[in-house]
Amino acid sequence: MLNAVFEWLRTVVLMAGYVSGSAAFPKPLTPEEETEYLKRFSEGDEDARNILIERNLRLVAHIAKKYSDERNAEDLISIGTIGLIKGINTFEASKNKKLSSYVSRCIENEVLMYLRAQRRERREVHIEDGIGTDNDGNSMTLADILPSDDADIADTVSDSIELRRLQNVLSTALTPAERQIIIRRYGLGGTRRYTQQEIADSLGISRSYVSRIEKRCIQKLSQAFG
Repeated sequence: MLNAVFEWLRTVVLMAGYVSGSAAFPKPLTPEEETEYLKRFSEGDEDARNILIERNLRLVAHIAKKYSDERNAEDLISIGTIGLIKGINTFEASKNKKLSSYVSRCIENEVLMYLRAQRRERREVHIEDGIGTDNDGNSMTLADILPSDDADIADTVSDSIELRRLQNVLSTALTPAERQIIIRRYGLGGTRRYTQQEIADSLGISRSYVSRIEKRCIQKLSQAFG
């Protein structure tokens, strides 16, 4: 979990530079280069994997633009990078003939799942929503009355340990205010992912200001994790 979060953040950092215009998208790999890097990645070469991700970042920008508007463009780019990473990680040359086509489907699937979840969340009641008080006058939420599953206890403990490790790292690189924004933006610790506009509304600031803070935080984390 922890490595996946850091990997995602590092890829978002790269993407932010290309989208902002401070860096030009690298050229796509030639068929020969792609075959070579895929072979090296299959043999465990992480540098080859990173090159495959970076050389396909333009696909994220293209697909995010297809579904975005002024309010959610950066959200979709962040989500699209998840699909890109998943696509590179799961591509099998023996089963899928063209990497770009396979990765594009993965990116688009991730974006569409996110958009569907956003629409669904607008209609659903969250388990942390208040539902009144108990006999002693204490406030209650849906989570308080849902049955627990003992089979999930081990996973919960493991997640808690990983969360503490992540929080320790975040606390050294970010201010408390920055840390809260990143936690909410990326759904760290099991929370849902908030859009930039949702965070802006809750803090009484502009969405563009949230965007600037987010980019600054990602740059700090990228430096912290090398």
